Amino acid sequence: MGFLLDMRKSKVYLVGAGPGRADLITLRGAEVLKNSECIIYDRLANEELLKFARTDAEIINVPKRLGKRRYTQQEINELILEKTKSHRTVVRLKGGDSTLFARAGEELTVLAEYGIDFEIVPGVTAATAAAAFTGILLTDRNYSSQVVFVTGREAPDKENSNIDWDLLAKLKGTIVLYMAVGTIEKIVHKLTEYGMDKSTPTAAIANATLPAQQTVRAALHSIAKKCKDSKLEPPAIIVIGPAAAGDRRFDWLAKKPLFGKTIVITRDQAGNAELAAEIIQRGGNPLPFPTIELKSLTHKNSFVKALTKFSQYDWIVFTSQNGAAFFFEALEKLKKDARVFAGTKVAAIGSETAGRLSRYGIKADLVPGVFTGRQLAKKLIEADNLKDKKILLLRSDCASKELPELLKKAKAKVDDIPIYQTLTKKNKTKKLTKDIKSGLIHWLTFASPSAVKSFFEQLSKNIIKSGSTRVASIGPVTTKKLTELGIKVHAEAKEHTINGLLSAIEMSYM
Repeated sequence: MGFLLDMRKSKVYLVGAGPGRADLITLRGAEVLKNSECIIYDRLANEELLKFARTDAEIINVPKRLGKRRYTQQEINELILEKTKSHRTVVRLKGGDSTLFARAGEELTVLAEYGIDFEIVPGVTAATAAAAFTGILLTDRNYSSQVVFVTGREAPDKENSNIDWDLLAKLKGTIVLYMAVGTIEKIVHKLTEYGMDKSTPTAAIANATLPAQQTVRAALHSIAKKCKDSKLEPPAIIVIGPAAAGDRRFDWLAKKPLFGKTIVITRDQAGNAELAAEIIQRGGNPLPFPTIELKSLTHKNSFVKALTKFSQYDWIVFTSQNGAAFFFEALEKLKKDARVFAGTKVAAIGSETAGRLSRYGIKADLVPGVFTGRQLAKKLIEADNLKDKKILLLRSDCASKELPELLKKAKAKVDDIPIYQTLTKKNKTKKLTKDIKSGLIHWLTFASPSAVKSFFEQLSKNIIKSGSTRVASIGPVTTKKLTELGIKVHAEAKEHTINGLLSAIEMSYM
Protein backbone atom coordinates (compact mmCIF):
# COMPACT_ATOMS: atom_id res chain seq x y z
CA MET A 1 0.00 0.00 0.00
CA GLY A 2 2.88 2.34 0.79
CA PHE A 3 4.21 1.81 -2.74
CA LEU A 4 0.87 2.82 -4.23
CA LEU A 5 0.60 5.88 -2.02
CA ASP A 6 4.05 7.06 -3.16
CA MET A 7 3.11 6.72 -6.80
CA ARG A 8 -0.20 8.54 -6.28
CA LYS A 9 1.80 11.63 -5.38
CA SER A 10 3.21 11.60 -8.90
CA LYS A 11 1.58 12.74 -12.11
CA VAL A 12 2.28 11.50 -15.62
CA TYR A 13 1.69 13.67 -18.68
CA LEU A 14 1.20 12.04 -22.08
CA VAL A 15 2.35 14.85 -24.35
CA GLY A 16 1.98 14.93 -28.12
CA ALA A 17 5.29 16.25 -29.46
CA GLY A 18 3.81 17.24 -32.81
CA PRO A 19 4.70 16.06 -36.31
CA GLY A 20 8.39 16.97 -36.47
CA ARG A 21 9.17 20.67 -36.27
CA ALA A 22 9.90 21.63 -32.69
CA ASP A 23 7.92 24.87 -32.88
CA LEU A 24 4.71 22.97 -33.64
CA ILE A 25 4.35 21.65 -30.10
CA THR A 26 1.41 23.16 -28.22
CA LEU A 27 1.90 25.85 -25.58
CA ARG A 28 0.58 23.42 -22.97
CA GLY A 29 3.04 20.76 -24.10
CA ALA A 30 5.99 23.16 -23.82
CA GLU A 31 4.82 24.32 -20.39
CA VAL A 32 4.65 20.75 -19.10
CA LEU A 33 8.13 19.97 -20.45
CA LYS A 34 9.56 23.01 -18.65
CA ASN A 35 8.29 21.80 -15.29
CA SER A 36 8.83 18.05 -15.53
CA GLU A 37 11.37 16.15 -13.43
CA CYS A 38 11.60 13.27 -15.91
CA ILE A 39 11.06 13.08 -19.69
CA ILE A 40 10.69 9.75 -21.51
CA TYR A 41 10.68 10.38 -25.25
CA ASP A 42 10.49 8.23 -28.37
CA ARG A 43 12.16 8.27 -31.78
CA LEU A 44 9.60 10.49 -33.51
CA ALA A 45 9.79 13.30 -30.93
CA ASN A 46 12.13 16.07 -32.07
CA GLU A 47 15.11 16.22 -29.70
CA GLU A 48 15.09 20.02 -30.01
CA LEU A 49 12.11 19.94 -27.66
CA LEU A 50 14.48 18.87 -24.89
CA LYS A 51 15.73 22.47 -24.76
CA PHE A 52 12.56 23.16 -22.75
CA ALA A 53 13.63 20.66 -20.09
CA ARG A 54 14.90 21.67 -16.68
CA THR A 55 18.65 21.39 -16.29
CA ASP A 56 18.16 18.80 -13.55
CA ALA A 57 15.53 16.75 -15.41
CA GLU A 58 16.18 13.07 -16.05
CA ILE A 59 15.87 12.46 -19.80
CA ILE A 60 15.44 8.98 -21.24
CA ASN A 61 15.23 7.96 -24.90
CA VAL A 62 13.14 4.86 -25.56
CA PRO A 63 13.47 3.93 -29.27
CA LYS A 64 11.46 0.91 -30.35
CA ARG A 65 13.16 0.18 -33.67
CA LEU A 66 16.48 2.00 -33.84
CA GLY A 67 19.67 2.05 -31.81
CA LYS A 68 21.59 -0.46 -29.77
CA ARG A 69 19.03 -0.36 -26.96
CA ARG A 70 15.50 -1.06 -28.18
CA TYR A 71 12.53 -0.92 -25.87
CA THR A 72 9.40 -3.01 -26.05
CA GLN A 73 6.10 -1.41 -25.13
CA GLN A 74 6.03 -3.49 -21.96
CA GLU A 75 9.45 -2.17 -20.97
CA ILE A 76 8.28 1.40 -21.54
CA ASN A 77 5.21 0.79 -19.38
CA GLU A 78 7.41 -0.54 -16.58
CA LEU A 79 9.85 2.36 -16.95
CA ILE A 80 7.04 4.92 -16.58
CA LEU A 81 5.89 3.17 -13.40
CA GLU A 82 9.44 3.02 -12.08
CA LYS A 83 10.00 6.75 -12.58
CA THR A 84 6.82 7.68 -10.71
CA LYS A 85 8.52 6.32 -7.58
CA SER A 86 11.28 8.94 -7.69
CA HIS A 87 9.71 11.86 -9.61
CA ARG A 88 6.58 13.87 -8.94
CA THR A 89 6.16 14.82 -12.62
CA VAL A 90 6.91 12.48 -15.52
CA VAL A 91 6.38 13.35 -19.19
CA ARG A 92 5.85 10.64 -21.76
CA LEU A 93 6.69 12.54 -24.96
CA LYS A 94 5.30 10.86 -28.07
CA GLY A 95 5.51 11.93 -31.73
CA GLY A 96 2.42 13.52 -33.26
CA ASP A 97 -0.66 13.15 -31.08
CA SER A 98 -0.30 10.62 -28.29
CA THR A 99 -3.82 9.22 -28.73
CA LEU A 100 -3.59 8.46 -32.47
CA PHE A 101 -1.80 5.23 -33.45
CA ALA A 102 0.61 5.73 -30.57
CA ARG A 103 -0.34 2.88 -28.21
CA ALA A 104 -1.37 5.35 -25.55
CA GLY A 105 -4.07 2.97 -24.36
CA GLU A 106 -1.52 0.49 -23.03
CA GLU A 107 0.30 3.16 -21.05
CA LEU A 108 -2.91 4.71 -19.72
CA THR A 109 -4.20 1.29 -18.64
CA VAL A 110 -1.12 0.74 -16.48
CA LEU A 111 -1.43 4.20 -14.92
CA ALA A 112 -5.13 3.68 -14.22
CA GLU A 113 -4.52 0.26 -12.66
CA TYR A 114 -1.97 1.70 -10.23
CA GLY A 115 -4.04 4.78 -9.47
CA ILE A 116 -1.49 7.23 -10.85
CA ASP A 117 -2.77 10.67 -11.78
CA PHE A 118 -2.32 11.57 -15.45
CA GLU A 119 -3.12 14.21 -18.06
CA ILE A 120 -3.27 13.83 -21.86
CA VAL A 121 -1.85 16.83 -23.73
CA PRO A 122 -2.90 16.69 -27.41
CA GLY A 123 -0.44 17.28 -30.22
CA VAL A 124 -0.55 18.14 -33.92
CA THR A 125 -0.87 14.83 -35.72
CA ALA A 126 1.06 13.89 -38.88
CA ALA A 127 -2.01 13.85 -41.12
CA THR A 128 -3.06 17.46 -40.53
CA ALA A 129 0.56 18.62 -40.45
CA ALA A 130 1.43 16.96 -43.76
CA ALA A 131 -1.71 18.42 -45.29
CA ALA A 132 -0.89 21.91 -44.03
CA PHE A 133 2.73 21.77 -45.23
CA THR A 134 1.88 20.51 -48.74
CA GLY A 135 -1.31 22.49 -49.35
CA ILE A 136 -3.40 19.31 -49.48
CA LEU A 137 -6.88 20.03 -48.11
CA LEU A 138 -8.14 16.84 -46.46
CA THR A 139 -11.70 18.14 -46.63
CA ASP A 140 -13.27 20.54 -49.09
CA ARG A 141 -16.91 21.19 -49.86
CA ASN A 142 -16.25 20.50 -53.55
CA TYR A 143 -14.76 17.01 -53.27
CA SER A 144 -14.54 15.64 -49.72
CA SER A 145 -16.88 15.97 -46.78
CA GLN A 146 -15.31 13.15 -44.82
CA VAL A 147 -11.85 11.93 -43.89
CA VAL A 148 -10.72 8.73 -42.21
CA PHE A 149 -7.42 7.94 -40.51
CA VAL A 150 -6.24 4.36 -40.97
CA THR A 151 -3.17 2.49 -39.77
CA GLY A 152 -1.05 1.02 -42.52
CA ARG A 153 0.49 -1.49 -40.16
CA GLU A 154 -1.69 -3.52 -37.80
CA ALA A 155 -0.33 -5.58 -34.93
CA PRO A 156 1.57 -8.56 -36.42
CA ASP A 157 -0.08 -11.03 -34.05
CA LYS A 158 -3.64 -9.94 -34.91
CA GLU A 159 -5.60 -12.80 -36.50
CA ASN A 160 -8.30 -10.74 -38.20
CA SER A 161 -7.93 -7.23 -39.63
CA ASN A 162 -10.06 -4.44 -38.19
CA ILE A 163 -9.76 -2.47 -41.42
CA ASP A 164 -12.90 -2.48 -43.54
CA TRP A 165 -11.33 -2.46 -47.01
CA ASP A 166 -14.71 -2.68 -48.72
CA LEU A 167 -15.87 0.51 -46.95
CA LEU A 168 -12.60 2.32 -47.68
CA ALA A 169 -12.66 1.40 -51.36
CA LYS A 170 -16.11 2.97 -51.71
CA LEU A 171 -15.43 6.03 -49.52
CA LYS A 172 -16.36 9.32 -51.16
CA GLY A 173 -13.78 11.33 -49.29
CA THR A 174 -10.18 11.24 -48.13
CA ILE A 175 -8.22 8.33 -46.70
CA VAL A 176 -5.08 9.03 -44.67
CA LEU A 177 -2.83 6.06 -43.93
CA TYR A 178 -0.22 6.14 -41.19
CA MET A 179 2.93 3.97 -41.22
CA ALA A 180 2.05 2.66 -44.66
CA VAL A 181 5.21 3.02 -46.78
CA GLY A 182 6.33 -0.55 -46.13
CA THR A 183 2.89 -1.99 -46.90
CA ILE A 184 1.79 0.29 -49.73
CA GLU A 185 1.69 -2.47 -52.37
CA LYS A 186 -0.59 -4.58 -50.17
CA ILE A 187 -2.82 -1.55 -49.47
CA VAL A 188 -3.17 -0.72 -53.17
CA HIS A 189 -4.02 -4.35 -53.92
CA LYS A 190 -6.72 -4.43 -51.24
CA LEU A 191 -8.34 -1.16 -52.31
CA THR A 192 -8.40 -2.00 -56.01
CA GLU A 193 -9.58 -5.54 -55.24
CA TYR A 194 -12.62 -4.02 -53.52
CA GLY A 195 -13.33 -1.68 -56.40
CA MET A 196 -11.37 1.56 -55.95
CA ASP A 197 -10.45 3.20 -59.24
CA LYS A 198 -6.76 2.61 -60.04
CA SER A 199 -6.42 6.21 -61.22
CA THR A 200 -7.45 7.66 -57.83
CA PRO A 201 -5.06 10.53 -56.91
CA THR A 202 -2.56 9.53 -54.23
CA ALA A 203 0.18 11.38 -52.38
CA ALA A 204 2.90 10.16 -50.04
CA ILE A 205 4.54 12.70 -47.72
CA ALA A 206 7.72 11.83 -45.82
CA ASN A 207 9.29 13.90 -43.03
CA ALA A 208 6.33 16.27 -43.00
CA THR A 209 7.11 19.79 -41.69
CA LEU A 210 10.87 19.11 -41.62
CA PRO A 211 13.49 20.55 -44.00
CA ALA A 212 13.81 17.14 -45.65
CA GLN A 213 10.07 16.97 -46.43
CA GLN A 214 9.42 14.95 -49.58
CA THR A 215 6.18 14.60 -51.49
CA VAL A 216 5.43 11.97 -54.14
CA ARG A 217 2.20 12.17 -56.13
CA ALA A 218 0.84 9.53 -58.50
CA ALA A 219 -2.23 7.54 -59.43
CA LEU A 220 -3.10 4.80 -56.94
CA HIS A 221 -1.84 1.98 -59.16
CA SER A 222 1.63 3.52 -59.58
CA ILE A 223 2.24 5.13 -56.18
CA ALA A 224 4.24 2.17 -54.82
CA LYS A 225 6.68 2.23 -57.75
CA LYS A 226 7.04 6.00 -57.64
CA CYS A 227 7.78 5.93 -53.90
CA LYS A 228 10.44 3.30 -54.51
CA ASP A 229 11.95 5.22 -57.43
CA SER A 230 12.00 8.40 -55.32
CA LYS A 231 13.60 6.50 -52.40
CA LEU A 232 10.86 7.77 -50.11
CA GLU A 233 11.34 6.32 -46.64
CA PRO A 234 9.45 6.43 -43.31
CA PRO A 235 8.22 8.30 -41.40
CA ALA A 236 5.57 9.08 -43.98
CA ILE A 237 1.83 9.21 -44.47
CA ILE A 238 -0.23 8.43 -47.56
CA VAL A 239 -3.27 10.42 -48.71
CA ILE A 240 -5.75 8.79 -51.10
CA GLY A 241 -8.65 10.53 -52.79
CA PRO A 242 -9.36 13.71 -54.80
CA ALA A 243 -7.69 15.75 -52.03
CA ALA A 244 -4.34 14.19 -52.92
CA ALA A 245 -4.36 15.86 -56.35
CA GLY A 246 -4.73 19.20 -54.63
CA ASP A 247 -4.06 22.60 -56.05
CA ARG A 248 -0.31 23.01 -56.55
CA ARG A 249 -0.66 26.73 -55.86
CA PHE A 250 -1.35 25.82 -52.22
CA ASP A 251 1.95 23.95 -51.83
CA TRP A 252 3.55 26.89 -50.04
CA LEU A 253 6.59 25.15 -48.54
CA ALA A 254 7.80 23.91 -51.93
CA LYS A 255 7.74 27.53 -53.11
CA LYS A 256 10.20 28.62 -50.45
CA PRO A 257 13.41 29.85 -52.11
CA LEU A 258 15.69 27.29 -50.48
CA PHE A 259 13.29 24.34 -50.44
CA GLY A 260 15.08 21.08 -51.18
CA LYS A 261 18.53 22.65 -50.79
CA THR A 262 20.94 21.08 -48.30
CA ILE A 263 23.21 23.77 -46.87
CA VAL A 264 26.28 23.04 -44.74
CA ILE A 265 26.79 25.58 -41.96
CA THR A 266 30.25 25.99 -40.48
CA ARG A 267 30.00 28.46 -37.60
CA ASP A 268 30.37 27.62 -33.91
CA GLN A 269 27.58 25.62 -32.26
CA ALA A 270 25.53 28.64 -31.15
CA GLY A 271 26.04 30.41 -34.48
CA ASN A 272 25.00 27.29 -36.37
CA ALA A 273 21.79 27.06 -34.35
CA GLU A 274 20.92 30.64 -35.27
CA LEU A 275 21.73 30.12 -38.95
CA ALA A 276 19.90 26.77 -39.07
CA ALA A 277 16.70 28.37 -37.78
CA GLU A 278 16.81 30.96 -40.57
CA ILE A 279 17.53 28.33 -43.24
CA ILE A 280 14.53 26.30 -42.08
CA GLN A 281 12.32 29.40 -42.29
CA ARG A 282 13.40 29.75 -45.92
CA GLY A 283 12.60 26.11 -46.65
CA GLY A 284 16.17 24.77 -46.70
CA ASN A 285 17.79 21.80 -45.01
CA PRO A 286 20.65 22.94 -42.71
CA LEU A 287 23.51 20.52 -42.09
CA PRO A 288 25.64 21.64 -39.11
CA PHE A 289 29.39 21.12 -39.38
CA PRO A 290 30.83 23.31 -36.62
CA THR A 291 34.40 24.26 -37.48
CA ILE A 292 35.20 26.52 -34.55
CA GLU A 293 34.44 26.88 -30.88
CA LEU A 294 34.68 30.08 -28.89
CA LYS A 295 36.23 30.49 -25.47
CA SER A 296 35.98 33.59 -23.31
CA LEU A 297 39.15 35.50 -22.49
CA THR A 298 37.49 37.92 -20.09
CA HIS A 299 39.36 36.35 -17.19
CA LYS A 300 42.66 37.59 -18.61
CA ASN A 301 44.47 40.53 -17.01
CA SER A 302 44.33 42.54 -20.24
CA PHE A 303 40.52 42.61 -20.18
CA VAL A 304 40.24 43.19 -16.43
CA LYS A 305 42.69 46.09 -16.67
CA ALA A 306 40.77 47.64 -19.58
CA LEU A 307 37.53 47.37 -17.63
CA THR A 308 38.99 49.25 -14.66
CA LYS A 309 39.63 52.30 -16.89
CA PHE A 310 36.50 51.87 -19.01
CA SER A 311 35.26 55.42 -18.41
CA GLN A 312 38.50 56.83 -19.82
CA TYR A 313 37.82 55.54 -23.33
CA ASP A 314 36.19 57.79 -25.92
CA TRP A 315 35.01 54.85 -28.05
CA ILE A 316 34.24 51.21 -27.28
CA VAL A 317 34.20 49.14 -30.45
CA PHE A 318 32.54 45.72 -30.92
CA THR A 319 33.25 43.84 -34.14
CA SER A 320 30.99 40.81 -33.63
CA GLN A 321 27.93 39.52 -31.82
CA ASN A 322 30.18 37.07 -29.99
CA GLY A 323 32.31 39.86 -28.55
CA ALA A 324 29.20 41.63 -27.27
CA ALA A 325 27.87 38.41 -25.73
CA PHE A 326 31.13 37.58 -23.96
CA PHE A 327 31.46 41.15 -22.70
CA PHE A 328 28.04 41.27 -21.06
CA GLU A 329 28.48 37.78 -19.69
CA ALA A 330 31.63 39.02 -17.94
CA LEU A 331 29.82 42.13 -16.67
CA GLU A 332 27.15 39.98 -15.09
CA LYS A 333 29.74 37.83 -13.33
CA LEU A 334 31.37 40.99 -11.99
CA LYS A 335 27.95 42.25 -10.88
CA LYS A 336 28.15 45.24 -13.19
CA ASP A 337 25.74 46.43 -15.87
CA ALA A 338 25.37 48.80 -18.82
CA ARG A 339 26.11 51.81 -16.62
CA VAL A 340 29.82 51.18 -17.26
CA PHE A 341 29.23 52.81 -20.68
CA ALA A 342 28.36 56.19 -19.16
CA GLY A 343 30.29 58.94 -20.93
CA THR A 344 31.63 56.71 -23.75
CA LYS A 345 30.49 56.20 -27.32
CA VAL A 346 29.89 52.76 -28.82
CA ALA A 347 30.58 51.56 -32.35
CA ALA A 348 29.41 48.26 -33.86
CA ILE A 349 30.70 46.75 -37.09
CA GLY A 350 27.24 45.79 -38.38
CA SER A 351 23.53 45.51 -37.78
CA GLU A 352 23.74 42.07 -36.14
CA THR A 353 26.34 43.28 -33.63
CA ALA A 354 24.31 46.42 -33.01
CA GLY A 355 21.23 44.26 -32.53
CA ARG A 356 23.00 42.12 -29.95
CA LEU A 357 24.09 45.26 -28.04
CA SER A 358 20.53 46.54 -28.05
CA ARG A 359 19.43 43.42 -26.17
CA TYR A 360 21.54 44.69 -23.30
CA GLY A 361 20.15 48.22 -23.49
CA ILE A 362 23.03 49.72 -25.48
CA LYS A 363 22.31 51.70 -28.64
CA ALA A 364 25.37 51.93 -30.86
CA ASP A 365 26.38 55.47 -31.78
CA LEU A 366 27.99 54.33 -35.01
CA VAL A 367 27.10 51.45 -37.34
CA PRO A 368 28.66 51.61 -40.83
CA GLY A 369 26.55 50.73 -43.84
CA VAL A 370 29.21 48.31 -45.08
CA PHE A 371 30.19 45.82 -42.40
CA THR A 372 33.98 45.67 -42.68
CA GLY A 373 36.83 46.78 -40.45
CA ARG A 374 38.05 49.20 -43.11
CA GLN A 375 34.65 50.83 -43.42
CA LEU A 376 34.27 51.03 -39.65
CA ALA A 377 37.62 52.81 -39.37
CA LYS A 378 36.63 55.21 -42.15
CA LYS A 379 33.32 56.08 -40.47
CA LEU A 380 34.98 56.56 -37.09
CA ILE A 381 37.50 58.92 -38.63
CA GLU A 382 34.71 60.84 -40.37
CA ALA A 383 32.58 61.01 -37.23
CA ASP A 384 35.26 62.20 -34.84
CA ASN A 385 38.69 63.78 -34.78
CA LEU A 386 40.51 60.73 -33.48
CA LYS A 387 43.77 62.41 -32.63
CA ASP A 388 44.66 61.36 -29.05
CA LYS A 389 41.22 59.76 -28.65
CA LYS A 390 41.25 56.55 -26.65
CA ILE A 391 39.61 53.60 -28.39
CA LEU A 392 39.02 50.14 -26.96
CA LEU A 393 38.54 47.28 -29.41
CA LEU A 394 36.90 44.15 -27.95
CA ARG A 395 37.44 41.39 -30.50
CA SER A 396 38.48 37.85 -31.32
CA ASP A 397 42.09 36.87 -30.74
CA CYS A 398 42.45 36.18 -34.48
CA ALA A 399 40.78 39.33 -35.81
CA SER A 400 42.41 41.20 -38.68
CA LYS A 401 44.94 43.91 -37.76
CA GLU A 402 43.58 46.26 -40.41
CA LEU A 403 41.16 48.09 -38.12
CA PRO A 404 43.60 49.01 -35.30
CA GLU A 405 46.29 49.96 -37.82
CA LEU A 406 43.97 52.38 -39.63
CA LEU A 407 42.86 53.92 -36.33
CA LYS A 408 46.45 54.37 -35.20
CA LYS A 409 47.25 56.09 -38.49
CA ALA A 410 44.53 58.58 -37.54
CA LYS A 411 46.54 59.27 -34.33
CA ALA A 412 44.11 57.43 -32.05
CA LYS A 413 45.34 55.60 -28.97
CA VAL A 414 44.12 52.06 -29.44
CA ASP A 415 43.84 49.19 -26.97
CA ASP A 416 43.10 46.02 -28.95
CA ILE A 417 41.89 43.50 -26.36
CA PRO A 418 41.06 39.90 -27.30
CA ILE A 419 37.81 39.14 -25.52
CA TYR A 420 37.37 35.62 -26.85
CA GLN A 421 39.46 32.90 -28.43
CA THR A 422 38.60 31.05 -31.63
CA LEU A 423 39.60 27.40 -31.52
CA THR A 424 39.45 24.77 -34.24
CA LYS A 425 36.76 22.13 -33.78
CA LYS A 426 37.31 18.70 -35.30
CA ASN A 427 34.49 16.67 -36.84
CA LYS A 428 33.89 13.33 -38.46
CA THR A 429 34.27 14.00 -42.17
CA LYS A 430 33.58 10.68 -43.90
CA LYS A 431 29.83 11.15 -44.45
CA LEU A 432 30.09 14.80 -45.48
CA THR A 433 32.85 13.97 -47.95
CA LYS A 434 30.71 11.19 -49.42
CA ASP A 435 27.65 13.46 -49.65
CA ILE A 436 29.62 16.20 -51.41
CA LYS A 437 31.01 13.72 -53.92
CA SER A 438 27.51 12.31 -54.47
CA GLY A 439 26.08 15.75 -55.21
CA LEU A 440 23.80 15.74 -52.16
CA ILE A 441 25.23 18.97 -50.75
CA HIS A 442 24.09 22.09 -52.57
CA TRP A 443 25.96 24.78 -50.61
CA LEU A 444 28.83 25.26 -48.21
CA THR A 445 28.55 28.49 -46.21
CA PHE A 446 31.31 30.37 -44.45
CA ALA A 447 30.92 33.30 -42.06
CA SER A 448 34.56 33.89 -41.10
CA PRO A 449 38.11 33.22 -42.31
CA SER A 450 38.70 31.02 -39.25
CA ALA A 451 35.80 28.77 -40.31
CA VAL A 452 37.31 28.51 -43.80
CA LYS A 453 40.71 27.59 -42.40
CA SER A 454 39.31 24.96 -40.05
CA PHE A 455 37.01 23.41 -42.67
CA PHE A 456 39.69 22.91 -45.29
CA GLU A 457 42.13 21.57 -42.74
CA GLN A 458 39.63 18.73 -42.32
CA LEU A 459 38.32 18.24 -45.88
CA SER A 460 40.24 18.34 -49.14
CA LYS A 461 39.53 21.40 -51.26
CA ASN A 462 39.74 19.17 -54.33
CA ILE A 463 36.32 17.63 -53.66
CA ILE A 464 34.80 21.12 -53.87
CA LYS A 465 36.61 21.99 -57.08
CA SER A 466 35.52 18.83 -58.86
CA GLY A 467 31.91 18.58 -57.65
CA SER A 468 28.62 20.43 -58.00
CA THR A 469 28.63 21.88 -54.46
CA ARG A 470 28.67 25.68 -54.43
CA VAL A 471 30.27 28.01 -51.91
CA ALA A 472 28.80 31.11 -50.24
CA SER A 473 30.69 33.74 -48.25
CA ILE A 474 29.43 36.29 -45.74
CA GLY A 475 31.74 39.03 -47.01
CA PRO A 476 34.99 40.13 -48.67
CA VAL A 477 37.30 39.15 -45.81
CA THR A 478 35.98 35.58 -45.83
CA THR A 479 35.98 35.55 -49.63
CA LYS A 480 39.64 36.57 -49.65
CA LYS A 481 40.51 33.59 -47.47
CA LEU A 482 38.60 31.23 -49.76
CA THR A 483 40.24 32.70 -52.85
CA GLU A 484 43.70 32.24 -51.32
CA LEU A 485 42.90 28.52 -51.08
CA GLY A 486 41.79 28.41 -54.68
CA ILE A 487 38.12 27.98 -53.81
CA LYS A 488 35.61 29.61 -56.15
CA VAL A 489 32.98 31.69 -54.38
CA HIS A 490 29.58 31.46 -56.08
CA ALA A 491 27.72 33.89 -53.82
CA GLU A 492 28.88 36.70 -51.53
CA ALA A 493 26.58 38.58 -49.17
CA LYS A 494 26.06 42.25 -49.97
CA GLU A 495 24.99 42.82 -46.38
CA HIS A 496 27.48 40.92 -44.27
CA THR A 497 24.97 39.13 -42.04
CA ILE A 498 23.48 35.65 -42.01
CA ASN A 499 20.36 37.03 -43.69
CA GLY A 500 22.57 38.65 -46.31
CA LEU A 501 24.38 35.35 -46.80
CA LEU A 502 21.15 33.43 -47.40
CA SER A 503 19.76 36.19 -49.62
CA ALA A 504 22.88 35.91 -51.79
CA ILE A 505 22.27 32.17 -52.17
CA GLU A 506 18.63 32.82 -53.10
CA MET A 507 19.65 35.44 -55.68
CA SER A 508 21.87 32.89 -57.40
CA TYR A 509 18.74 30.96 -58.41
CA MET A 510 17.02 33.99 -59.95
